[in-house]
Amino acid sequence: MRKYDSFEDISVKISNDFVATVEIQKPPLNFFDIELIRQIGDVFDMLDEEPDCRAIVLCAAGKTFCAGANFGDGKDLGADGQLKTQTQNERAKHLYVEAVRLFANKLPIIGAIHGAAIGGGLGLAMVPDLRVTCPEARFSANFTRLGFHPGFGLSVTLTEAIGKKNAALMFYTSRRFKGEEAYAMGLADVLVPQNEVRSAAQALAAEIAQNAPLAITETRQTMRGDLAERVRAATDHELEIQTRLRATSDFKEGIAAMSARRVPNFTGE
Repeated sequence: MRKYDSFEDISVKISNDFVATVEIQKPPLNFFDIELIRQIGDVFDMLDEEPDCRAIVLCAAGKTFCAGANFGDGKDLGADGQLKTQTQNERAKHLYVEAVRLFANKLPIIGAIHGAAIGGGLGLAMVPDLRVTCPEARFSANFTRLGFHPGFGLSVTLTEAIGKKNAALMFYTSRRFKGEEAYAMGLADVLVPQNEVRSAAQALAAEIAQNAPLAITETRQTMRGDLAERVRAATDHELEIQTRLRATSDFKEGIAAMSARRVPNFTGE
């Protein structure tokens, strides 16, 4: 599997039961950036053509699944709300362009969500077809608490997974939901002790991989339909509004408040 050794932020292991385990390795918080999302997309593309792989487990090292984007304390944000450290190329090719790729692969994906999946990290957790989690996990679409608009296609994926009312509850409140609550509302599909999350996800993936591979991929395509295109349309809309809201005082206040662990003082400006 030497062809998978070149990825800086993720590792790939393929077991004898046709299951590939793709691990994000940016602990402790596993913040994402365009490069991490690109690497995951590249690996998914490679695994789609891998004869020894029929199902994928997406997991993460450390205590957190993915804490979303790293905005720091807000001091590195420019007047437009973008990080000053971003290159022109990164601004031109937003990570959502790469994110859409994650919804377009052929193989079924099981998410092992052992810790917090926050903001865009929740968006990444919605890429898998099914999710295994534990009571210690936390799920939060905390965008409005940052003075921001939901992104990463969550306006489509979260709504389809848990319904409009539950999605609205998550979006409007920015509340953190425990693993049991996520399981109860259908955001997670399997609930196990924390130390069993990955093994349970791998067992579920192996059960899927026992079935006829062509039948699985065709059935998955029928079930997901044009999901990638719907996510593409959603992220185009989400990004347009996020770009506008990044330039507001509320966004800067939201980031500063999060960094200081205090209640934000929004003014609607």
